[in-house]
Amino acid sequence: MLYHLFESLSATHHIPGSGMFTYVSFRAIFALVASIVISVWFGSHFIDYLKKKKISETQRDAKTDPFGVGKVGVPTMGGVIIILAILVPCLLVGDLTNVYMLLMIFTTLLLGGLGFADDYIKTFRKNKEGLPGIAKICGQVLLGLVVGLTMRYSPQVVINEKVETRIENNVEVVVKTPDVKSTRTTIPFLKNNDLNYADMFGFLGEKAKYQAGWIFFVLLTIFVVTAVSNGSNMNDGMDGMAAGNSAIIGIALGLLAYVSSNVVTAGHYNLMYIPGSQEIVIFLFAFIGSLIGFLWYNSYPAQIFMGDTGSLAIGGIIAVSALCIHKELLLPMLCGVFVMESISVIGQRLYYKTGKKKGVHRRIWKRAPFHDHFRTSLEQVQKTDPGSTVLLKGHGNLQFETKITLRFWIVSIGLAALTILTLKIR
Repeated sequence: MLYHLFESLSATHHIPGSGMFTYVSFRAIFALVASIVISVWFGSHFIDYLKKKKISETQRDAKTDPFGVGKVGVPTMGGVIIILAILVPCLLVGDLTNVYMLLMIFTTLLLGGLGFADDYIKTFRKNKEGLPGIAKICGQVLLGLVVGLTMRYSPQVVINEKVETRIENNVEVVVKTPDVKSTRTTIPFLKNNDLNYADMFGFLGEKAKYQAGWIFFVLLTIFVVTAVSNGSNMNDGMDGMAAGNSAIIGIALGLLAYVSSNVVTAGHYNLMYIPGSQEIVIFLFAFIGSLIGFLWYNSYPAQIFMGDTGSLAIGGIIAVSALCIHKELLLPMLCGVFVMESISVIGQRLYYKTGKKKGVHRRIWKRAPFHDHFRTSLEQVQKTDPGSTVLLKGHGNLQFETKITLRFWIVSIGLAALTILTLKIR
């Protein structure tokens, strides 16, 4: 809103200072600061309201926690704070005619609404199962289809495959290829760091491989959205865990989006230039700010949990932003913590089922997702599942929740740094 207002004032009336809103750097910092302020201010009122209405979810009590820490009666649905703190700055300083901004807003509302429905069923209907799993999958598939097809057919979604910068007569000159629709993406650690999905189907002929490449991209989009949103959901289980890890991932994606949206930096790093993707930078800075502000209340001891309202939306935002800037193949590295959490749950279930057929209760970890393994004792496992065996018991020393969270943050920082370094390590 403010973006369009000041853009008009700058163009027609030349009001001093109105041109600030045309700068990506100014709008990004404005979105960051505004989202922090909104999440902290609104969060306080929202928590008081939930406590007054006694809207809470029993997370665990002191009897089941090895350190005697109780978390009963803590409000949930904190994802509402995150979503509001993202959307308000984006509506104020974002370009609402930009397809990337619209896709990010749609992602936030769709998966945020899906998560809210799940939290509502758990909290108000006292149904611990929440929204049926098939409903979540359908929502994620729908989002993947919308994003994939929009990138296929929207005239705004184009790339410049090659950009070069050189100095001529002491002036920097940018030379770029024409805007094209492409299924090209960035792959890490290789000198020619682009992969065109269409080339995988070269055996079909020149015309058919292009269509097959887009079909593959849409299917990949569905998979990435589903995998990352579920991974984020699994990572949410300790105070500050998902919010901190996601903020770190958001910073890395914001840097990658900025490089891709600037023709000069894209040429310098030998990356494809993506016109219009500067709006993803604005959105991601609001995303980072909302998570930092949410940590004001979600850090240990948590005054509110984000619930599926937050965790599903966070995962969707990370996935879609990476897809829009053609960096989805960097996600396994950047979101390594989410990958680890997902593998731990899948592996635990499969291993348990193989033993159950033989009448034996077998576990890889003491508890899954992986972060719960470090705060769970063998005595707790035997108490809840008598006769079970644990393959990887660890050294037996339980870690306090804050230490586990901080160590996961450190891992995420390392993975984010390595992801950024792929711009130069080839």
